[in-house]
Amino acid sequence: MRTTGTAFEVAVHAEAALGEGPTWDPATDRLLWLDILNSRVHTYDPATGRRTLRRTDQHVGAVKPRAGGGLVLNLRDGIGLLDPDGTFRWLHREPVPGRRGNDAAVAPDGSLWAGTMRYDEAPGGGTLTRFTGDGTAETVLDDATVSNGTGWSPDGTLMYYIDTPTRRVDVFDVTADGRVANRRPLVTVEEGAGFPDGLCVDAEGCVWVALWDGGAVRRYTPSGELDRVIALPVPRVTACAFGGPDLTDLYVTTARVGLPAPHPLAGSLLVVPGAGRGVAQPAFAG
Repeated sequence: MRTTGTAFEVAVHAEAALGEGPTWDPATDRLLWLDILNSRVHTYDPATGRRTLRRTDQHVGAVKPRAGGGLVLNLRDGIGLLDPDGTFRWLHREPVPGRRGNDAAVAPDGSLWAGTMRYDEAPGGGTLTRFTGDGTAETVLDDATVSNGTGWSPDGTLMYYIDTPTRRVDVFDVTADGRVANRRPLVTVEEGAGFPDGLCVDAEGCVWVALWDGGAVRRYTPSGELDRVIALPVPRVTACAFGGPDLTDLYVTTARVGLPAPHPLAGSLLVVPGAGRGVAQPAFAG
């Protein structure tokens, strides 16, 4: 196992309350990321340093590119679509008092797998739901607590998933129709090392896991062996994703919410250049 503590750079110095959801958009060569609790969607162009900011009308848990342009948003009250001209419409609206959208990911078949959680983090109050482009919703898990990182192996035969309070990264088999079965633990994060939050999968099939209150990103092999630790100075590391033209730079979001004396970089977007090689992510087919 390799441990590194100085390989990161600051991509965007920010004070996001709950920075989350880094996603590389190959159509625009920009990184998408967000601040959930301040209802903000950010973009960052590493080639020019240009940044944009869009405010949403409610808390936003995830943002992903759409195949035809625009964005799909996992919002407090459901799944919304933002067209390239800025027009907003609901794909699936299902408000539940006390609940909001959280992390989400696009499957190889173009469906969106979107998680929810209760604001009070009540056990079993969250879900994981599969959405297709026509708005069809299929509940995958109805008893999650803090539905978080989701990703697929490079060959699409496995899906990885985190329900943060379990301290586990679970793995499912992907069936021929794109559904999942045979849930089992891949990794359990030990006490004192933080809680698993967001994840991404690299070209070698290894799983990178951001550790909330762990101040690190870990890389696990497909067999669950801890392979690498990237130590960071901010405790609340929330999510990670590969980006850049060659998908070799690891972008990491962070949070400052709940910290009485946040580190100066808490809430910033960090990057680890040349950390590995990612896999191109599909756009939402809707």
